[in-house]
Amino acid sequence: MASGVVAPSDWFTERQVREVGSSLSDPVSVTAHRNEAFQVFRRLPVELNPLYRQYAYYGGVDLRHLDPAGQGNKVRPPTPDERSILVVHDAAGSHVQVPDELRSAGVQLEVVPELLRGAHAEPFLRAGEPLAEKFIALNSALLNRGVYLEVPDDLSAPVRVKDVTVLSRPNEALLVRRVVRAGKGTRVCYSEELYSTQASADQRLYSSAVHATTGPGAQLVYLTVHAPDANAVAFYSREAATGKDSRLGWVWSGFGGMRTNYRNITHLANPGSEADDLQTVYGDGESAFNNYVEITHDRDATKGQSITRGVFKDHSRGTSRGMMRILPKTQKVVSYLSEHGMLLSRTARCETAPDLEILSSMDVKATHSSSVAPIDQEKIFYLESRGIERKEATRMITEGFLSHVLDRAPVTGLREVLYPIVDARWNGRAVVWAPEGPLPDLPPLGIVGWGELGDWRMDTKLRDTAGRA
Repeated sequence: MASGVVAPSDWFTERQVREVGSSLSDPVSVTAHRNEAFQVFRRLPVELNPLYRQYAYYGGVDLRHLDPAGQGNKVRPPTPDERSILVVHDAAGSHVQVPDELRSAGVQLEVVPELLRGAHAEPFLRAGEPLAEKFIALNSALLNRGVYLEVPDDLSAPVRVKDVTVLSRPNEALLVRRVVRAGKGTRVCYSEELYSTQASADQRLYSSAVHATTGPGAQLVYLTVHAPDANAVAFYSREAATGKDSRLGWVWSGFGGMRTNYRNITHLANPGSEADDLQTVYGDGESAFNNYVEITHDRDATKGQSITRGVFKDHSRGTSRGMMRILPKTQKVVSYLSEHGMLLSRTARCETAPDLEILSSMDVKATHSSSVAPIDQEKIFYLESRGIERKEATRMITEGFLSHVLDRAPVTGLREVLYPIVDARWNGRAVVWAPEGPLPDLPPLGIVGWGELGDWRMDTKLRDTAGRA
């Protein structure tokens, strides 16, 4: 239903904000928050930094026909794992299954709409910076799904959360906010998955806003698998603040959609905390991906790395921007930023723009790398000389290029887990949440294999100690 150029601020109206609030029976305080957020959405540009507005590509996006307050039928649920928390967001609402042993251990999980009328409504709505950027504000104004998860301190058992969203009806808009609190010394593996039941003739919207905090010594891995139909428009916003000596892993893998915007902000707010931000993208057809990652070092002895790799074919395009910021007077900091794109056709496009902002004159180490190039023809020739057909040779090189990131993820066997989706996209098959037969969702996962970034000493080469050639 796209038509001409439609300004993003005109995608939705105040009437729709009221309709969503009415459908969820919002309290007065939530209504006020929605109205405030919608005004921010209407006012802000799609890109706050004027230097990068040329990369904010939303050509052909027209969401005026969407119905965020609409309802539909439940989708077929994934097979539950008796040891894992299961959350499903669909046209009928949010559905939750929490193992009894986790509830009895103090794990709290609430979903919208009950969440908006409970004690956690205010911390849920105000966590992070819900009005800091245009598409976060949109999520706050029209949110119709949501999760609040709090894992108590010193819980010895690892917590696995499987969170699945399925687009299943015409004119659908699912706007989900998630707040995740990993208590002191806990281990949490949270996966967010997006699929469609079938291809849509019109555009549909998925908006995801996440705010995560890690307590002292906690480990949190947040994995996103983005595999909707080719007409889906998606906005992802992530924010995190880390506790002392904690580990945070963001992993994002994109394999579908029409236009996808991904914004990830991590604040290393306490000494000894570490963050890994890993992204892989596979673009084909007319898809476009816009990615921004920011890691801020605010305390001593923090480590952060961001590695992005994207493969683009047909008329797809990608933009990858990263910022590693080291604040004044911090020391013993290691920061690494890597952004690389591979082009498989002459009509594909990719831009990378890595930035380092080093405001400390103390002992810190910050490095970056960036490149955009066609696939290496010498490598293809080498494989062809070994009897491998050109198409298969291209695929092997492409998978190896993305595996550089996936093999570094602190998730058990992630490359093998995602292989069926990669295989489907490579061969032009849709990834479908079908009414019967196997589903494309993730199997049980665990945290494993945190990599090392090396130490902060200036006489040690990051490339050698971290193995990040």
